Amino acid sequence: MKRLEGIIKSIIKFRLPIIVALAILMGIAGYQTVNKLSIDNSLTIWFLEDDPSYKAYIDFQEEFGSDEIFITMFPVENAIGETERKTLLQLHESIEGLSFVKTSFSLAKAKYPIYNNGKIVFDDLYNTQRSEKGLKNLLSKLPNITSQLLSKDFKHQFFYIQLNPTPQIEEKREIIAATIRSTIEEYYSDYFLTGPPVLNEAYSKGIYKESLLFGVLTVLVITLMLLFLLPSKRYLIIALLSVAVPVSLLFGIITSLGYALNMISMLIPTILMVYSVSDAVHIINIYHKEGLLNTTLSKVELLALAVRKSITPCFYTTLTTFVGYFALYLSPLPAFKNMGIFTCIGLVLSFLLVYVITVIGFSFMNLSFETTKPILSLKTFSQTRFINWINRITSQYKTAIIAGFTVVLLYGLYSVFLVKTDTDSLDLLAEGKAKQDLRIVEAQLDGSSRLQLDISMADGTSILNKEAMERLEVFQNKLEKNPLITAPVSVVDVKKFLEKRSPVLFQPNISEEKVRSTLASVENADNSFFKLFADDLSSAGITISLRDVKTSQLEKLLVDIENDFRSSFKIEDYNLQINGFAVVFAQLNSFILETQFKSFFAAFFVAFLCLWFFIKSLRTTILVLIPNVLPLAILAIFMSLLDIPLDVSTAMITPIMLGIAMDDTIHLVHKYRKSKRVQGTAEERMNNAMHYTGSALLSTTIALVGGFLIIASSATPSVRDFGALCAITVAIALITDIFYLPALLKKFDR
Repeated sequence: MKRLEGIIKSIIKFRLPIIVALAILMGIAGYQTVNKLSIDNSLTIWFLEDDPSYKAYIDFQEEFGSDEIFITMFPVENAIGETERKTLLQLHESIEGLSFVKTSFSLAKAKYPIYNNGKIVFDDLYNTQRSEKGLKNLLSKLPNITSQLLSKDFKHQFFYIQLNPTPQIEEKREIIAATIRSTIEEYYSDYFLTGPPVLNEAYSKGIYKESLLFGVLTVLVITLMLLFLLPSKRYLIIALLSVAVPVSLLFGIITSLGYALNMISMLIPTILMVYSVSDAVHIINIYHKEGLLNTTLSKVELLALAVRKSITPCFYTTLTTFVGYFALYLSPLPAFKNMGIFTCIGLVLSFLLVYVITVIGFSFMNLSFETTKPILSLKTFSQTRFINWINRITSQYKTAIIAGFTVVLLYGLYSVFLVKTDTDSLDLLAEGKAKQDLRIVEAQLDGSSRLQLDISMADGTSILNKEAMERLEVFQNKLEKNPLITAPVSVVDVKKFLEKRSPVLFQPNISEEKVRSTLASVENADNSFFKLFADDLSSAGITISLRDVKTSQLEKLLVDIENDFRSSFKIEDYNLQINGFAVVFAQLNSFILETQFKSFFAAFFVAFLCLWFFIKSLRTTILVLIPNVLPLAILAIFMSLLDIPLDVSTAMITPIMLGIAMDDTIHLVHKYRKSKRVQGTAEERMNNAMHYTGSALLSTTIALVGGFLIIASSATPSVRDFGALCAITVAIALITDIFYLPALLKKFDR
């Protein structure tokens, strides 16, 4: 105690230099944040650069072309009119002059095959010499390509802009999107723009706006709650500084190290603020209670007593919460790793600074503890009567409470297996123009994402042979029947078109050499937007379009494609490679499950060890741990009943909630254990602990629920689900701590 008093005296002695140092550090951190804060929603935050699937995706883009494609839809009077064609050609010229554009494609650039002098050549599909009737007739013979160029009613044209591969443009997406828009607006006033770059830009803007909104709302909500929860208005500034200082310093660290916010890390400020204020409320309540009980103590002695009584439970609550977030570091997803590491740094800052700030703040205060009261209060609600009622209920009906909660726990454990793992890309995007444009374009185009299927000979020889072309046609026909696939395009479309115009080309008696030489004359450069062959003719490509769908649907689609391939080709003679962002995105489910299992079990094991070390009794530790599993079990019930899947946001919920759920338990059990020094039964000790800590438990839970409800106000469905589920889990954690835990200890702890 004397050493602690000495530390407190030193803090008070140097309080002005400490205040100045913290102010300077906050100023530097604020400057760094304002000038360097950025948003990064690129692939690299979800996949490590040496991840095989990510590397394969980048290699695919280098060879077959990027699927970073803007899709523009222009409402027009006549999609095949001469005026419309001229405007498209002018737009092509302007767009392809941009350094980050690889190519562009539309009806104005599309070509169709002609067999002439033993060779296939391509002519402009949009020929001014052709009548409107003739053009419509020609377009009807190329249905898969035509559907990608204009709508069925000829009232909309589609224009594609293919960017350079992802690594070359990731850091410039926002600038690129703005440049593309301004270029388009030189020629069209009415247009709809979508595609992966547009959606990515919308994600980033949404994250930035919501980060600012969450920060402001959290401060306002916390301030309002503190007016009710704190024993005196004079504690308010201390509590708010305990929130502001660590959060601002953390953001200074994040931005100084060159890291950016993403849809996961944007939650850090809100989570850290409500955590910081929870610790501050616990310390302030203990300081105030001890001030009421020990009127003869000096300021330093009272501060030392408050620190001594709060530091053990606050240390262990920080430790269990730290474990919950650090467990995210085990995730294979970089976004979760960064979230875990930086939140842990913030927790350590909060734990250390909350004591420094409260000690300095209390040193300036001279309170009459007996006469102080909250600024705002609910006169109809008495915490003392409420806690007395809880104590009475958990004593009289402890067996019924245990039975009821245990049944819910068992059902919750069963519900864990009913929770789906799925990510809907549209749930990562808030309502707005980007989402509206996507829906409007897909209503006409029926697909805004692309996959490239690459079929090659197992022995490495040329794919251009009669058998391969026949099997490729069978394969494509099966693909066209899949409801998720729109308009597959390959050399099969060229072959079908030529068969109708020049039937002699592909007669059964035509030699293998003739087929090979004829198809080999198809130049990729003529239709570079669709990769029909590899440059060395070793493989044939099929480009398919699909809507933005869930990862579970993508997984099924990839399986269906594999099955169609096996039923169309001899798998010992042919190979299939599926490329595109959709392939990488489909793997999120397995990464999410891996995150859940690794992070949860690591957090659970370490939390168990922490509790065991804290309580020093295996029997009591197990009794205490059971109520902390119940909120997660009820979380599983809610997710299964409301059909809320584990996705990229909710994937981190269980390790985080396990750590936070233990906070109230530790504060309650700490006082319960200390009460063993007082003669009495487990029932009497628990009732005493509830009276001592009940007010702080209610206060911190209200703060946490308020913080997570702010996250639940997000316009992004996935983030909204995360916030709502966290708020529900924290509230249930309090219910289990004040009913289930006391009943278990009163019944079984001897």
